[in-house]
Parts: sequence; structure tokens; C-alpha cells
Amino acid sequence: MKGSGKPGEAPVFTHIENDQAHMVDITAKTEVPREAVASGRIYLRDETLRAIREGTAVKGNVLATARVAATLAVKDTPRIIPMCHPIQLGAITIDFVEMETCIEATARVKSYGRTGVEMEALTGVSIALLTIWDMVKSAEKDDDGQYPVTRIDDIRVVEKRKGI
Repeated sequence: MKGSGKPGEAPVFTHIENDQAHMVDITAKTEVPREAVASGRIYLRDETLRAIREGTAVKGNVLATARVAATLAVKDTPRIIPMCHPIQLGAITIDFVEMETCIEATARVKSYGRTGVEMEALTGVSIALLTIWDMVKSAEKDDDGQYPVTRIDDIRVVEKRKGI
């Protein structure tokens, strides 16, 4: 969706033309440095957060595994999201902040090219959080096999820059 941001104006969807999805033609766009930062949170039980912090999670180093998974996911974004352009990536940084009730993941992606990298950053942070969940799901389940505390929340683009 693209628009002027003015209330009441109809949005323009650049990936839909004549009711058909297509990849946007970016060949005429100028190559410039681009960067996107996305973040999100996973809420976990206190005991699970402690195990992650102390390095005692059954499956191993949770955050290291999530960082590798997120990096691979960023690289695979055009394979996962059909209309994303395959682009040359310059840098991928995945960071975590351990908070009282959750872990916040942040993905920073840089490139030099004709299109932005926000989908790559969103994919990276999403897979980081899903990997954390997968690594600790046995500790998060209740007696009925449900996840009463575990949730992923607030995935968003924090910043997008071009021509930096």
C-alpha cells in the first residue's frame, strides 16, 4: 500500500495491478544505501527466562540458535514472500534484550540497491522469535499442552532509511 498519508485518500497497492499480484518493477529506481530495523517481543514464563539467561535450556543456547535462524531467514526472504525482490544484502544484525517478562528481538538489515529491506528485517525478527519459542516450548506448556503465558507481540518496523 502506498499513499500520501493524508486522511481520506485511497491507498495505492503497488503489488496489485488489474486484480493480479505482481512484482513491482524497480529497474528505473536509483541504487542507494538502505537500512531497516524491525523488532518484536516474546513473553515467556519466569522459569524459562531464567533458563535462557543462565544457559540451562534443554535444547542448548537459545539466543545463539535464534540469531542463526534469523540470519538465514533474512537471506531467504524472497523465497518465502513471493513478491519480494532478491537483493544483495550488506549486513544483518540480530540482537536481543532480556527484559523482566519477555525477550525483545531486533533485526537490522542493510543493503545497497533499488528497494528497501523492511520485509527482510520483519522476517528476521519473526523467525528469531519463533525459534526462541521452538527452543523452549517444552518448558512453556501447561499440563494440558497449552501455552498460557507464551506469546509473540509487537512485531513492527522501527525504522526505515534510504540514502544514508
